[in-house]
Amino acid sequence: MLINKTPHSVVICDAEGHTLRVIEPDGHPIRLKAETVRAGEVDGVPMSRTVFGEPENLPEPEKGTFFIVSQLVKKVCPGRRDLLVPAEVLRDEKGVILGCQSLGE
Repeated sequence: MLINKTPHSVVICDAEGHTLRVIEPDGHPIRLKAETVRAGEVDGVPMSRTVFGEPENLPEPEKGTFFIVSQLVKKVCPGRRDLLVPAEVLRDEKGVILGCQSLGE
């Protein structure tokens, strides 16, 4: 079973960009706690950086269930084999994302 824990529909496409499947979000996205920290200024303009923390709304692993998440969430949970990310992203000529061809581990 695939559960989309992102806030966006995940569109699975073939190599030509034709939609094979759309996986709608479940309405409870996993997000990382984030804090913005001031980091000085450049030429009078404030600078900042974002410090990411623990994931919020991350469900416990369920046998036979895979969760589609963002790259950031996957990166902070390297031990979770049940978290997948959109991979082989397809874009149109203007750079707009059409979908992905696979889900990456």
